[in-house]
Amino acid sequence: AWHDLTEKVVRDLILSGTRPDGRDSKTLRGIECHVGLLPRTHGSAVFQRGETQSLISITLGTSRDEQRVDGLAEEYSKRFMLDYNFPSFSVGECRAIRGPGRREIGHGALAERSVKPVLPDAEEFPYTVRVVSDILESNGSSSMASVCGATLGLMDAGVPISNPVAGISVGLVKQSDDQWVLLTDIIGDEDHYGDMDFKIAGTQNGITGIQLDLKIDGISGDIIRATMAQSREARMEILRAMLTTIPRPRPDISGWAPRLLRTMIDPDKIGLLIGPGGKTIRAIQETTGAVIEVNDDGCVTIASSNADWAQAALAQVEALTATVQIGKIYEGRVTSVKDFGAFVEILPGRDGLCHISELSDEYVNAVSDICRVGDKMRVQVIDIDDHDRVKLSRRRAMEGASEPKTEDE
Repeated sequence: AWHDLTEKVVRDLILSGTRPDGRDSKTLRGIECHVGLLPRTHGSAVFQRGETQSLISITLGTSRDEQRVDGLAEEYSKRFMLDYNFPSFSVGECRAIRGPGRREIGHGALAERSVKPVLPDAEEFPYTVRVVSDILESNGSSSMASVCGATLGLMDAGVPISNPVAGISVGLVKQSDDQWVLLTDIIGDEDHYGDMDFKIAGTQNGITGIQLDLKIDGISGDIIRATMAQSREARMEILRAMLTTIPRPRPDISGWAPRLLRTMIDPDKIGLLIGPGGKTIRAIQETTGAVIEVNDDGCVTIASSNADWAQAALAQVEALTATVQIGKIYEGRVTSVKDFGAFVEILPGRDGLCHISELSDEYVNAVSDICRVGDKMRVQVIDIDDHDRVKLSRRRAMEGASEPKTEDE
């Protein structure tokens, strides 16, 4: 009886224009935004609206960190994950911390679907992204706070999202078809005593996610249209507050995040890169400290916590899988000296013959007068015969030494 009386009083007050916390129907609670709070995460943020606060932490990883999902039809992977945690202390309770419940899974899924449309594709940003939202206090619409906080955290992490996303919850108290009130940014009591919790997330250009919870049989088209319009006004106000804190994604990712580099190789050379039993690729990883992943289409991804190590691994991969080009000048190493010329390794595992007549413009009495095994030699590829044998010229490389087309491998 006491609950029914409280409900009637609260609803009557709202219908007359008085909300439990004194706001009018369209006013948001106070908003605070902070980014870069956690020193060793790849990105972090805190979003607070009234007594609802979300702490966001961002982690960037490689494709090996993608979440593997056993679907009903087939197994698939996710490169973007948003986990929502709702500890009991956020609502002033003290109970054991267990695994996520249905509510946490559902709120996380809503926030994940709302943010996912603005993420860059794998070609532009090849990282696996994990967002964790820890609710530190809650008094209404913590899932939408997670959406706002996730946007701030992603921008702090340097993820090039196409547009910032904000979310808001709109409530409803309906007496009759002609007497109803929409409530922007509902608190817990309004959610409890009200008839609707309409969560709407989106950018300045459109909606990315919605979820409607109703305690009544249904709502009219007029209520839906009014809710959309009122939620847009609130989203724009939230976005202005967020963009005041961080107007755009950071130009570079965190120094603690792995560096990813990509290159395409000829699929026929994948075996050459991997080597017998993985010997070659393991050697590159051990010498550079990088992690190398090779796809069947020839896409090679290199990950390392150190940018220089990643570049060193990339250079070795490109050198190992490069294609010899006629007319190109290479810095090679003499591997063998014969009476008729010198064999020069111009790429890892690939050498060619520089005939004695191509060693110099002047007469050469003996090849050993020009070079010895182990010497570095600048040569130009002049021909590749039908048996894939490479012919080199030192004298032509010396003539074209000043030409800008020269490139070292």
